[in-house]
Amino acid sequence: MKRLLCLAVLATLMIGAASAHADTQVSMSADARIYGNFWSKYQYTGWNFNGTKTYDAATIWERFRLKTDFAVNENLKFRLAIRVDDSPGESPWGSGTFTVDNPAVCLEVYNAYLQFKWPGSDVQFTVGYQDFDLPFSADWMGANPVLGGTTVAGAVVEIPVVDALKVVGGVVRLLDSDKSGFAPTTTQAAANLDGYFLTLPITLDGFNATPWGMIAVAGRNADYAGTTVGDGPNSNETLAANLSSAAGFVTPSSARNAENVTWWVGTTVVVTALDPFKFYGDVIYGAGNEGDHSYDKRSGLFFDMAAEYTGLDLLTPQVTFWYSTGEDGSIRNGSERLPCVVDYWGPTNSFLFNASQEFNFGFMGVNPVGSLGAVAGLDKMSFIKDLTHRVVFSYAKGTNSPAALRSANLLAGTGNYVQIGRDLTTRESVLAVNFDTTYDIYENLAAIAETGWSHGDFQTSVWGHRFANATRGGDAYKVAVGLRYKF
Repeated sequence: MKRLLCLAVLATLMIGAASAHADTQVSMSADARIYGNFWSKYQYTGWNFNGTKTYDAATIWERFRLKTDFAVNENLKFRLAIRVDDSPGESPWGSGTFTVDNPAVCLEVYNAYLQFKWPGSDVQFTVGYQDFDLPFSADWMGANPVLGGTTVAGAVVEIPVVDALKVVGGVVRLLDSDKSGFAPTTTQAAANLDGYFLTLPITLDGFNATPWGMIAVAGRNADYAGTTVGDGPNSNETLAANLSSAAGFVTPSSARNAENVTWWVGTTVVVTALDPFKFYGDVIYGAGNEGDHSYDKRSGLFFDMAAEYTGLDLLTPQVTFWYSTGEDGSIRNGSERLPCVVDYWGPTNSFLFNASQEFNFGFMGVNPVGSLGAVAGLDKMSFIKDLTHRVVFSYAKGTNSPAALRSANLLAGTGNYVQIGRDLTTRESVLAVNFDTTYDIYENLAAIAETGWSHGDFQTSVWGHRFANATRGGDAYKVAVGLRYKF
């Protein structure tokens, strides 16, 4: 009854908004996906991050997302978007919303923002809960590894300067651990994580670049450890693992500064002057907690280079290289990895990374931070009408000292701060192949199959005999098949 009531209220609001103002244009778009995932050795072990649960080898998932735009004119609109949401954006058959008995209410708002242009100008404001990406050079490479492909509550302003330059900046609230606006004690202590960013997109003939920077200010009581940002049922990726050092991960909040600052600077570069050859690159440096204890500090570098050739009708070759600094041999001097919030980096839909898979939970979850490697793929392969393929080869090697990850496991517990198969040492490597196929049944309906295989070599001295032996019992592979309907 609660679910029906929520739907009735939502429908009433939408119909009322549309009828109250006859000149308001209402447009809707939706994305529905129903698919099955079939796995062997999920995350190389077949277990969850700390080896207490076994991943179900066969699961069926369903997701639905609906976006509604209420536009008075091209200068003023409001977007409301809802989704079915048991897990991050998905619901499994047989539980939650799609259970046989007492289905849960799992409708969630994931966009609610106002967008308008200042009268008489092209200055645009977007205020509310919105999709957000820091700049990145190419969409087929995933998203910015610091903060990409997510939704945030914030205010963004876009100011055109000249045809070739505009300024984009704003503030986003990434976390409010107090939730209600009141702290749990009468002693004031900040519990927020706020980001302030500025980007300068520059567009020239055959070349564009976007220098950018962001500062994040965190209060002492911001609940990093209790905030999960990873995707997938096996993920243990939290803000604490992404922004803290190993020692800082277990440091009580009372031992930290009242406020700590993390900052990033970077730029994207895209060269299309030699079209159909196109070249891409990203450079990012970030540092955090620099005024705190030496063991709390974290800083690192990430860069990638990529190229594609778009001059062929039958396929598009793509290649990517990346490098990211990793942990040195000590945890007493902090972390040497790039701090990040939410990353969805992954070139050409690589099976190794949480990237642009059509079906969620269909990746190995390797961390691009603290690793190096290459991805080569043949994308948009089409030899028969309405049928396309993609084949991708990926290799990753760690840049983290084995001693540092071993110490992190001893300090925080195996799988809590770093995780086998996700965080690689200099003596560990993984390789993967994936082959994906899409058949357009209709213009709006596609049948999709994604397959992947991966092999990894992991150190017993870092992860222990139990975890290392589990990875040697066979390679990981997946088959995902399903339907995608868009309108």
